Amino acid sequence: MNVLGIDVGGSGIKGAVVDTTTGQLINERYRLPTPQPATPARVINTIEEIVNEFNWNGLVGCGFPAAIKHEIVKTASNIDHSWIGLNASTKIEKDTGCRTHLVNDVDAAGFAEMQFGAGKDKMGTVLIVALGTGIGTAIFTNGQLLPNTELGHIKLNGMIAEHYAADSVRKKEALSWEEWGKRIDQYLTEIEFLCWPDLIILGGGVSKKFEKFEEYLTLDTQVVPAENRNEAGIIGAALAAEREEFILQNTPFHLP
Repeated sequence: MNVLGIDVGGSGIKGAVVDTTTGQLINERYRLPTPQPATPARVINTIEEIVNEFNWNGLVGCGFPAAIKHEIVKTASNIDHSWIGLNASTKIEKDTGCRTHLVNDVDAAGFAEMQFGAGKDKMGTVLIVALGTGIGTAIFTNGQLLPNTELGHIKLNGMIAEHYAADSVRKKEALSWEEWGKRIDQYLTEIEFLCWPDLIILGGGVSKKFEKFEEYLTLDTQVVPAENRNEAGIIGAALAAEREEFILQNTPFHLP
């Protein structure tokens, strides 16, 4: 099945048609800047431009930087707060004419890693940690997702963890790889104590430089870089939409 996957980020919104049986992009991804402010009308207009770019009229999966519950936006990270409480899928469907499902952006990346990346065929508890502007997390147990975890918001050294250890902090404070690596180690050690994962997968752009800070990680849990990199959000959004559509079509009742 082919699904249009769209990844909404703080700086860019990108999409591509995904073959969900292989995880491969059918065409080159198309990227547009995230409008500022990132209000519903402006972001949905950008999503509509991506849909039109591919002349698409099928199923759409949209990875979103927010907690998503029954297609309703519950938080706002790197988007305008006017999103909160909005059934975003309904709004996107109205403007694009395409059946749409939303998923948290890191959960989306997690779906991609679990099916086609570093988490493939891994049982037990797998923790995906996306290191970027903030810190996002996704938890899978025996392949099943616990949605909308926000473990980047735990307290660490008296502050929110992502304000201490995100990749944006490394850049802003001009931290050496050793300095930042030790902060990541401190953060992951705390998460290890809370969740006892069997595997930790590090995503985000900085995962491409894993070898620069790997030596500073002291966890008992195996830590590996993500494999799908910049395409993970697109692939995972498509997979999540296909999964949600299957559930809806095969469940005799629906949650409100």
